[in-house]
Amino acid sequence: MTRWQWLLAQFTRRLWVRSALFSLLGALTALVAIWLKPFIPPALSVRIGADAVDNVLGIMASSMLAVTTFSLGAMVSAYAAAATGVTPRATMLLLQDTKAQNALSTFIGAFLFSIVGIVALSTGVYGGEGRAVLFIATIAVIALVVVTLLRWIEYLSRLGRLGETTRRVEEAAAEALRERRRKPHLGALPPPAGGMPEGVPILASETGYLQHLDVAALDKLAQAAGGRIDVLVLPGAFVARESILARSSRRLEEEQLGAVQKAFSIGDMRSFDQDPRFGLSVLAEIASRALSPAVNDPGTAIDVIGRAVRILSIWAGEGADEAPACRHVTVPGLDEHDLLDDVFTPLARDGAALVEVGIRVQKALAILAAAGSGRLTPAALRHAELAAARAVAALTFEPDRRAVVELSARVRAAAKLGD
Repeated sequence: MTRWQWLLAQFTRRLWVRSALFSLLGALTALVAIWLKPFIPPALSVRIGADAVDNVLGIMASSMLAVTTFSLGAMVSAYAAAATGVTPRATMLLLQDTKAQNALSTFIGAFLFSIVGIVALSTGVYGGEGRAVLFIATIAVIALVVVTLLRWIEYLSRLGRLGETTRRVEEAAAEALRERRRKPHLGALPPPAGGMPEGVPILASETGYLQHLDVAALDKLAQAAGGRIDVLVLPGAFVARESILARSSRRLEEEQLGAVQKAFSIGDMRSFDQDPRFGLSVLAEIASRALSPAVNDPGTAIDVIGRAVRILSIWAGEGADEAPACRHVTVPGLDEHDLLDDVFTPLARDGAALVEVGIRVQKALAILAAAGSGRLTPAALRHAELAAARAVAALTFEPDRRAVVELSARVRAAAKLGD
């Protein structure tokens, strides 16, 4: 995905954009009757009373305003519940939810349709035939609103709930990791062997998180300069102003250097799109909150462990990598130890005193140690030992300690079977 495609995707995910498009569509639907009235037979317009459309549009305008206000209040409450009961990092997924945006936009569009229709009727531009077209369009809009409202009521029962929000985080993390599994180096070549690449440093223009990397743009710039660009940081990394983002094997002109810096999109927050580790970190936050003394919900932590196994199994799975399309750029790959650090270190730390969490962590690591091609095996073995050591230090009941230690030994056995 290029930088402009990513920016367009970020723009279209905003609530007001979808609402504005639906509002425009609603207004145009009300006005299209003016152009269609020459095609309506006079007999049809006579059958529809002059006041029928006026009354229906008035009822729709008042009711849609109330429904829109109620829906906004319900969405704000759901976002607040997710921020306080799950994690604030998950609210961005709720804000970008297309189902909620479509429902609210439909109600706003129906309201605008009614208002424009009432105003146009008061001016007399429709005529009898235009009223017939508007009446038919009104019936269609009512049917759309009824279907949307029924689906919206069902959807509101899940919006902002812990299980629903956790599922969204899992889907976002799985999608990002699946894309990275297909392109381990974001479509570029792996870094050259032999240590840190040398060349002209490319510095960050601001401080923040690297949200998106436009590898295709870097490839074009490197090809035009007749050299190679070695990227040193991955999306999700926190970079300081004037820190080194990449190195170029050729000296770049001022204009080229500015274009290279624009390929690194830096913002205030991490993004799920190119950063699968962010999804895993958010899942770990959900589990840590559940394991806090104030919440004391080990069941949610166990649920997160299962979701983490599903996500990481994508990375451990078999399959050929896609051939690099950008051969003038190198990008480092994900570190398997980092992937497991993001989710299992907080889980093992905060759940060390709970034997049920310790047992589930060891079972999950045994699955990952034997999964797929074995690329997660060293990291899984290391975390099994660390988690067992934390559990032994925190647990006070000797049988619980033995249970965790025995399962840790099974992780090593599972790794040997996987080999």
